[in-house]
Amino acid sequence: MSKHSFQFTKRILMQNKKHIQVFEHQKIRYDDSGDFRKHHFDAMVKFNELHQNKYFTIIHKGIKFGNYVGVIQIGGLTIEILPKADNYENADKNVWQNVLLNMLKVCKYVRFESVSETQLKKRYHSILDVYFQMHLNEIDRLVKKGLIKKYRRSHSNQNTLKGKLLFSQNIQQNLVHKERFYCVHQLYDRNHLLHQILYRGLVVLKSFVNDALKDKVERLLYEFRDFEVLNVQRKHFDKIIIDRKNHDYQKALEIAKIIILNYSPSLNYGNENLLALLFDMNALWEEYIFRILQKHKRDEMEVSFQNSDKFWEQRKIRPDIVLKTKDEMFIIDTKWKIIDSGNPSDDDLKQMFVYNLHWKAEKSLLLYPRTNQDDRPYGTFHYDNLGKKCKIAFLSITDGKTIKKSKLVANEIFEKL
Repeated sequence: MSKHSFQFTKRILMQNKKHIQVFEHQKIRYDDSGDFRKHHFDAMVKFNELHQNKYFTIIHKGIKFGNYVGVIQIGGLTIEILPKADNYENADKNVWQNVLLNMLKVCKYVRFESVSETQLKKRYHSILDVYFQMHLNEIDRLVKKGLIKKYRRSHSNQNTLKGKLLFSQNIQQNLVHKERFYCVHQLYDRNHLLHQILYRGLVVLKSFVNDALKDKVERLLYEFRDFEVLNVQRKHFDKIIIDRKNHDYQKALEIAKIIILNYSPSLNYGNENLLALLFDMNALWEEYIFRILQKHKRDEMEVSFQNSDKFWEQRKIRPDIVLKTKDEMFIIDTKWKIIDSGNPSDDDLKQMFVYNLHWKAEKSLLLYPRTNQDDRPYGTFHYDNLGKKCKIAFLSITDGKTIKKSKLVANEIFEKL
């Protein structure tokens, strides 16, 4: 193939991989001229229905996204849904992709050393590419180190009695061939559940990775060519016990679990395979704030997460974050939504009032993402002159173009208290 033909073929392959970036709460519609087509829409509708319609809202000829962020890949189309907490219509998508990756890293949904707290050292097509790259790197490392052997049980016909004879199966299988024995016996080899899971993950990746990773996938698939093809489900991951011998596989298995359990084959979606990795932004914001406070807590301070206590009958009450010092207790409740600084919802305030009473905390903090709002001073709840107070505060995790370091973010929250 000539150099010109090779470049032309490469451009065609690149054109087949479409990428759409949107922000949460935005809409996309299908038409004949755009990358988002009717068959993509149909696949997303079926996917959403299988998950109780929680990920987005179906509108006329399109989708309206909600509080779930992440990425959906349908065949050759990648739709990346980014968080957004600023007032600019043309917000920088690269910045908010970095924000999402950084939050996933802090919350340990992604363990990727090159995702720094200030900026990404490498530009990724979508956050799925981060997971794909991690997974392939981990498997490549395991292959180079040497795949481990394990004992496993094998049921098969043998020419000699080997292991334990299974009488009923032997009669069924060998009624004519009396010289054979249907046995169960132990094998010590590499064709075991760990490798069958990793193999399945590679098979899934084959139809989703970008062109730059295809060669690596093919090479690793060749290394696993003799292993059993298993229809991996959640129950198979539950069988895995991490021990001294296989602890090196833990990271690869974690990523394989994410990829395999979030994969929906084309059987359910027409002609397109679908892979979705979606996160509730409210839950992500809550955990992100907790983890940076836990990491950078000050001396003699306790930070606890999702404390739960009995409230009414079988119902529980659960504030997001509880901070204790020698002298005071604080309740922090995080809300990923944009509000006016002088207009918190009655529901939010009533919720904080209950937290103050139940946990005997003098002060509580409602923490929202900052756009252009200013913090409010502490306001007092008018109830039996108890002096319970709540503060409306706002936090920015970027300085416009880069992500703030987590220590700076934590210190800003401590100062607000």
